[in-house]
Amino acid sequence: MSPIRAAVVHPSAPRGLASMQSLPLFRFGVVADVQHADIPDGSSFHGVPRYYRGALQLLQRAVDDFKEAHVNFAMHLGDIVDFHNSVTPAEASAVRSRPDSALQDVLDIFTRLEAPVYHMLGNHCLYCHSRPVLNQRLGISELQGGQRHSYYAVQPLAGWRVLVLDGYDVSLLGWEPGHPLHELAEETLQARNPNKEKNSPDGLEGTERRFVKFGGGLSDAQLVWMRGQLGEARAAGDRVVVACHLPMHPDTCPPVCLLWNYEQVLEVLQAFPGTVVATLAGHTHRDGYCRDSAGIHHRVCAAILETPPGNDCHGIIEVFDDRIRVVGHGRFQSDDWSLGPVGHT
Repeated sequence: MSPIRAAVVHPSAPRGLASMQSLPLFRFGVVADVQHADIPDGSSFHGVPRYYRGALQLLQRAVDDFKEAHVNFAMHLGDIVDFHNSVTPAEASAVRSRPDSALQDVLDIFTRLEAPVYHMLGNHCLYCHSRPVLNQRLGISELQGGQRHSYYAVQPLAGWRVLVLDGYDVSLLGWEPGHPLHELAEETLQARNPNKEKNSPDGLEGTERRFVKFGGGLSDAQLVWMRGQLGEARAAGDRVVVACHLPMHPDTCPPVCLLWNYEQVLEVLQAFPGTVVATLAGHTHRDGYCRDSAGIHHRVCAAILETPPGNDCHGIIEVFDDRIRVVGHGRFQSDDWSLGPVGHT
C-alpha cells in the first residue's frame, strides 16, 4: 500500500471548537483544467472559447488568493497542460520541448504558493508527457513511494485524509502498448465502443457514452487500495475527501466525461458512509454537483481554461466539524455542505 503523507499545516482551531468559533479546521485551494499552452485563443470541439495564454494569469490570481487565505494546501484536478503542446520528435530536437516549457510555466506559479500542491493525471497531461515524467515532475512519486502508478493518500490534519485517484490507471493513455492495463483498456473499448474512432461516442446511449479513448478507469489493484485506505480511515475515525480528474457520479456531468468504472468506485465509496464525505473532479470544464444516497457530496469543478480574461475560476474549501464551505471566485460556484457525525450519513 502507498503510505499516507502528512501535509505541513498552519495552526488550526482545536477539533470540536472550530464550528463554534466560526473558524475552519483547515482550508485548501482548488483549481481545475489549467491546460496551459503558449498559443492563440481557440475553442473546443463544441465551439466553447478557450483562453490558452490567459490561463496563467488566472492561475496566478488563484495562487494569490490562496496565499492570502493561508490555505494549508492546494489541489489541481488534472489537465495541467493542453495537448497542443505535444510535439513531434523532429520539432523537439529543433527547439526546447513545448510540453516541458508549458509544464514548467505552470509549476513555477504553483511554487509561489509555498504550501503543498497535490496533482492528479488528466488526459491532456498524458498527451504531452509519459506517466513516469508526470509522476516525477508533479511530485506524485514522493507521495506514493516511487511506484509506477499515480494514486496516493495524504493526511492534511489529524482526523482528515485525502485520496487522490488515478482515473487513467486503465487507459490507452500513459501505458505503453503491451502493458496489461493498456491491453485491458483496448479490450474494454473494443467491447463497448463500436466506432472506428474511439474518441467518438457516436451511437452510444446514456452512460455508455463514457467509453471513449480520452477516458479511463481504476484498476482492480487501485480499487483494493482505495477500499483498504477507507477501511483504515473508518477504523481511525477519520473523514475522507476523494479527488480524481474524471467525475465519479453520473448526476454531475455529461455521460461522456464519466469514469469508466464509476459504478464500482461508487460502490466502494458508498460502503463507507460518514467516512467518505466528498469527491472532487474536473474534466467537464463546468461546475456540477449532487449528493448521493450515502450522503456523499460530489462536486465537479469548472475549468480555468474556459474562463474569459478578467474573470476568475478557483475555489477555497473551508472544512469545519459539521460542514464544508466552498468559497467560489468568479465562475467557480460557492456552496455549503452539511456533514453528519463521523461514520454516519
